[in-house]
Amino acid sequence: MKRFRIVIVDDHPIVRQGLEQLLEQEPDMKVSGAVGDAQDFMDLIKKEVPDIALVDLSLKNSSGLELIKDLAVQYPELKVLVISLHDEESYAERAIRAGARGFIMKVEATENLLMAIRRVIKGEIYLSEKMKTRLLEKIISQKKPEPGGLLTDGLTDREIEIFDLIGEGMKNQNIANKLSISIKTVETYKTHLKRKLNLKDSSELIQKAVEWNLTENYLRERNQN
Repeated sequence: MKRFRIVIVDDHPIVRQGLEQLLEQEPDMKVSGAVGDAQDFMDLIKKEVPDIALVDLSLKNSSGLELIKDLAVQYPELKVLVISLHDEESYAERAIRAGARGFIMKVEATENLLMAIRRVIKGEIYLSEKMKTRLLEKIISQKKPEPGGLLTDGLTDREIEIFDLIGEGMKNQNIANKLSISIKTVETYKTHLKRKLNLKDSSELIQKAVEWNLTENYLRERNQN
């Protein structure tokens, strides 16, 4: 079985040790590093980028939110799950908008943490059901009509397909394999998407795709119920 590589970023040594012991017991997980601050983490992933990073918001000499923003720009394909003592209602939305793929409080049960990690690795967003509903309703209520209609009205079918896959958290190589196209073609489509959607960089593209994907899935589920 493939073991997903995980790096823990938490400024409490006891927390790092506890998480490492917990995760190493799982047959599909491997902790490839555990550090206490942002700089040590950035130095670590220069050698090998993990599949997922567990990041606390309060770090030694740095901010977890700022680290997440930096990762969204420098390593947009790295999945980040925030694991924090901070209250979800106060910080989850900020973490997601910074580029995280999920938020879980440290007080939650072990099985919830393992489930959150596996969901984020699969490309899903992990939030508590209460927070997910709150965030999605906010996105929908704030959504302004795009000039000429919906956000995706000006996109081709292939661009919408790639936009959707970006929102699912898929890497360029995975998108290329799924659609039987080259990585260079995927990158070209991403350039077109940024231009058509008036987005500055890859970080904004990923954020917009995640929000669109979340909204579409939520509306689809709600209509089915």
